[in-house]
Formats: sequence, structure tokens, C-alpha cells
Amino acid sequence: MPGPRPAPPRLAPPRADRSGPPRLIPKPPPAQRRSGGAEPQVEIQRVAATPAQALEHADDAVDRLLDAGRNPGDILVLTVGEAHPWQQHELSFGEERYWAQLAEGGDVFYADVALTRPVRREVVVLVVNGGTAARAAEAHAKALGHTTALLVVCGDAGPVATGAAGTAPGRSISA
Repeated sequence: MPGPRPAPPRLAPPRADRSGPPRLIPKPPPAQRRSGGAEPQVEIQRVAATPAQALEHADDAVDRLLDAGRNPGDILVLTVGEAHPWQQHELSFGEERYWAQLAEGGDVFYADVALTRPVRREVVVLVVNGGTAARAAEAHAKALGHTTALLVVCGDAGPVATGAAGTAPGRSISA
């Protein structure tokens, strides 16, 4: 049916097995440029997860980001292995509609890390749910190129602590 459709329901209801208050990923203050016009630093947060757990932990991270006040259009979720179920769902409406959502920028966008379209979002959630260690390391570098403020890595990808210019050392958060 052509035309706008109502927002689809969330993939899964909030988990009832969480104890205590939800852990929030705080929204940072607006990025401040350092003297000399250098790029603002990108914060890297790591969530320990096996490839089988990575999607669930990524969904939890997205929920925490939204609960902390992030705009859904500021979040990009990239998968290293199999496509996220939400991406598969959106692609079922056709590629044209899927890519139009990226251009509209009004909601969380799910894509394969091999994404070739130019896109930068404030937050990138990298889901290491498969692939080789080399592909995961490549994905980490690519995800850094898509974010302007925060990279949340769910799984094992990239260096444990980066010392490259423009990035902050990673810190682990439990999921």
C-alpha cells in the first residue's frame, strides 16, 4: 500500500530480567573543538559480547541511548555478520523505501558495515555478530568514519584502546 505507514512495533519488549535501574549511556555535551580546528574526539564504549549475544546487546544499547534522550535519527547500527532483523524487515518493503529512510534521517538506521553510501551519525553501534577478526577490525575503522561523537562496539572489534588522533581510549561497559 503506497504512502506512509504507521511506525512498526519494537522488535522485543523491554527485558524483565534486568535488575535495578537501567544503565544509561549519557548524552554528552555538544562537541567542542580543540584549538587549531582539530576534530572533536569520538568516545568509544565497548560492550563485551559473543557473536551470538551481540545483537541483543546492541538492541539494549540502542534502548539505553534512546532512554538517555538521544534522537533516533542520530543513531546508526552497523552489523558485521548477518543483517539485523530490523534491517531485514525494512528491506522487505523494497530497497528504494529502505534507502529513503536513510535520507530522511528520522529513525535509527540499520545497515551492513559494508554500507557504501555516505552517512555520518552522532552515534554508531557496531554489532560484531560474525565474520573474521580481520573483517571486525576493518568494520571498527569504518564505523569510526561514520560517527561524530560515540561508537558503541558490541563484541570484539578494533584495538582495546586506541591512541589514534581524534579518538578516545575505549572503555568497557558491562551489558
